Amino acid sequence: MTEELSDRRRSRADALDRRLRDCFTKAVSDLPEAGGRGLALVAVGGYGRREMSPFSDVDVVLVHADDAPAELVAGVAEQIWYPLWDDGVALDHAVRSNAEMLATAADDVRAALGMLDARAVAGDVAAVTALRSEVLAAWRRTARHRLPELERSVHDRVERAGWIAQSAIMDLKESGGGLRDGTVMRALVASWLVDVPHRELEALRAAMLDVRDVLHDVAGRPTDRLTPELVVEVAAAMGFAPDQLDLHVRDLGRRTAHLATTTWRRVDAVLVDRPRSRSAPGPRLDPVAPGVAVLGDEIVLTGSPDPEDDPLVALRAVGEAVRRGLPLSSASAVRLARGAVPPEPWSAEAQRLLVEVLTAGPGLVPVWEDIDLAGLVDRWLPEWAPIRLRGSSSPVHRFTIDRHSVEAVIVATGLMRTVARPDLLAVAALLHDIGKGRDGDHSEVGAPIARDVAVRWGFDPADADTVADLVRWHLLLPTVATRRDIEDPDTAARVAALVGDVDRLDLLAALTESDARATSPAAWSAWRSGLVRGLVAKVGAVLGDETALDDPSYAGWPAALPPPSSTLPSEPFTLDVAAHHDGSLVQIAAADRDGLLADLAGALSVAGQQIRSARLVEGGGVATSLWEVADPDVDPGRLRRRISQVLSGALSLEDRLTLSADASAGRPQVMLHHDSSTSAAVVEVRAQDQRGLVWAVARTISREGYSIRSAHLSTFGPQARDVFYVVGAGGALSPEQADGLVARLRALPL
Repeated sequence: MTEELSDRRRSRADALDRRLRDCFTKAVSDLPEAGGRGLALVAVGGYGRREMSPFSDVDVVLVHADDAPAELVAGVAEQIWYPLWDDGVALDHAVRSNAEMLATAADDVRAALGMLDARAVAGDVAAVTALRSEVLAAWRRTARHRLPELERSVHDRVERAGWIAQSAIMDLKESGGGLRDGTVMRALVASWLVDVPHRELEALRAAMLDVRDVLHDVAGRPTDRLTPELVVEVAAAMGFAPDQLDLHVRDLGRRTAHLATTTWRRVDAVLVDRPRSRSAPGPRLDPVAPGVAVLGDEIVLTGSPDPEDDPLVALRAVGEAVRRGLPLSSASAVRLARGAVPPEPWSAEAQRLLVEVLTAGPGLVPVWEDIDLAGLVDRWLPEWAPIRLRGSSSPVHRFTIDRHSVEAVIVATGLMRTVARPDLLAVAALLHDIGKGRDGDHSEVGAPIARDVAVRWGFDPADADTVADLVRWHLLLPTVATRRDIEDPDTAARVAALVGDVDRLDLLAALTESDARATSPAAWSAWRSGLVRGLVAKVGAVLGDETALDDPSYAGWPAALPPPSSTLPSEPFTLDVAAHHDGSLVQIAAADRDGLLADLAGALSVAGQQIRSARLVEGGGVATSLWEVADPDVDPGRLRRRISQVLSGALSLEDRLTLSADASAGRPQVMLHHDSSTSAAVVEVRAQDQRGLVWAVARTISREGYSIRSAHLSTFGPQARDVFYVVGAGGALSPEQADGLVARLRALPL
């Protein structure tokens, strides 16, 4: 397919050439014999390279001699452009003199890159050849001054567009590792300052162009973004399964990005070099570990001991590269990948060196990428292959699973002082998602895999079991903290039974934070982190940590709000608001009555508040409810008016909060979690997220004669997962009562 698509790109360019020549010929046919001298149509950019995708812009410049009459040039340009516009050609055109072409190339580095691929389509070919030679000569002459500007623009572009290998939505042109990076590398080679493996670069560019061609055909429009809704059709057209296409494009992007990064390193080295006399010594080989040295700005091998005989050389070399923030030379990385691997189980020294690699800090990201491309990661950790370049189904993730795992290791290095075994934390962080890409729950699938890896790496059975348990339960704390009542003693007791002891709890807490912070800021928001830390404190107290609850932020009621009172307020209700993490706490006290919590939930919804959780304390005829909402700037006056309208009956919630079921989203699910609490029925509602959902559920519970002790609300895209702790007049519901309530909730139009 690659050759066929490449032929089509050239055919499109050739067809455009013929059309442009025809237009040009007609436009200059009435000019005097010398009138057309110096006039030429010049293809630049992708058109200049004859790389025309189905909906590519046609980048063309009408170049004229500096002294050509302006009216004559304008007349020729109109006779060329208008027929093409009539044909519907996506024309990106310009009219410039020779001097203007040179000035533009000198002032605009992006324009200069386009002109390096300039090609005469029609007119004075000799003038175009001379112009291109001048542009190229100027590029080479000024490269040392212009390449830093180009490097900054590349960095800014990648900051905006991300990396193809890691982005949720890949931009085949602008993202790091995309087509524009291929063009930049061609320009770097043209500077004569560096070289790149030409055959590999052109093969990667051609393969990426193939994907863009098919993307254009499938989308029916110009686009470089491979969005999820287009992946299936593009994959089918190219003979891939959707996940295979995803991995194919990410691998192309990763390899292109690696070539680009290596090339820029060489450029930077050239730019900082100072001319030396013939007698001046070259770069010094500085040994830093057995078999490892620093040469210039790279880690290289000295040859003694030989990595084919000594498997520790690879671990030492990688560790030195990470600690020093230096790349492994490409030749050294390839040689290490072919070298010996520690015999199983790894020796204590090999294990120590591996832990040093994992705990050396941010330098791990580029070095891990280098050794992964070279094949060394597969030698140490063959289980890595299923997660390599695999995207996540969760929109919260900013990285692919493999890169996310390495990021988690780096975050964990900053938490090492909070745990008794930093080595186990580092290994668990690297392996916590190792079960993804396989059938089944990735935590359950990944635990035995992680245990086997830990044993292979020389950890004793007890430590390997700890690593496996950390992988198995790495989602336990955030799941329980956001979906269960952490004030219910049963909640902390159940988590404590799974964790086992305080040291493991500390490890699990650090792994949870590492995983979340490596995912995205949203995954470790102040709200979420506060809930997790509160749960950890309560579990720690159960496990015997007498200091776990010393932090006042873990108290049963927030210090920023007045404690619940058993005295009826003199007014219909009282309202207090306090900042809380990245949202707010809203406390409402009113005379207790049936349906009060449902009415308050409705009032908050009508006031535009997204409810995260709710708690209720009753005593002396007073119901004090505590609501956590997402808005950090709650307007107390507006909220007070809404609550007053609802409680007085002046505002009908039935009229304002009408639920609508979405048949395409499937039936809602209502479940009982029998083992979550002995003092309440724990009911989970999974349904389409919509305003009024909490009110509708709370109203139904109230009409059945029950009360909500607390509610814990989560949204995942368009879906809500809301958990309610429901009690009756005598405490926990009977099984028959709970089943009846579930049946009523399932009948709601959710």
